[in-house]
Amino acid sequence: MNQQELSKRLATVGEFVPNGARLADIGSDHAYLPVALVLAKKIDFSIAGEVVIGPFTSAVKQVKKNNLSQNITVRLASGLDAIEQDDDITAITIAGMGGTLIRDILAQGQSKNKLSGKERLILQPNVGEKTLRSWLMAESYEIIAERILEENQKIYEIIVAEKSPNTMTYTNEQLMFGPFLSKEKNPTFKKKWQRELNQRNHVLQQLSLAETVPSGKIEQLETERKLIEEMLA
Repeated sequence: MNQQELSKRLATVGEFVPNGARLADIGSDHAYLPVALVLAKKIDFSIAGEVVIGPFTSAVKQVKKNNLSQNITVRLASGLDAIEQDDDITAITIAGMGGTLIRDILAQGQSKNKLSGKERLILQPNVGEKTLRSWLMAESYEIIAERILEENQKIYEIIVAEKSPNTMTYTNEQLMFGPFLSKEKNPTFKKKWQRELNQRNHVLQQLSLAETVPSGKIEQLETERKLIEEMLA
């Protein structure tokens, strides 16, 4: 197991983990990411948190197989409950979940004082990116980097954030499209939002045929369609 064997998605998440970070990988699955990062000598300490017993057992096996029990501690816990104060965590990765779930994990962890504010957050939501960015803004996290990539016909966004002493303000467009991604507008970004535009057009067409039309829903979709068209123009 090495960094080259990671999926493109996880390898990209790993790129944003600082050298020498003390990592908490939440929802670690098979602990592929911490194992790869330790073997690559990028980090030498990680917590692998997993809430489901099957993946937890797989993670324990993966760590033992690579003789990394001194470097990686696997914990069966919900969300940031996997983190203990003595871990002195400086980076948190949460990948492969919905943005709403990632937001809830962070919010619950914050309410239990599991976030010190010195951690870099490296987040890869499968959907619901705007929801996640809105929470980061409300909690004074600055988005310092973003990446969009395609793997196996799926498009993923990675959001990297750090706590800021300042109040963060992002526009509705930045929350929806990403402050960095909307500037870069690379081909993958355009492909994603063309898909999103097509989907909204399809839903609007279906709603136009409905006997009772939810006006609020149509208004929201029309607004989003206009924003996407402007972004792609």
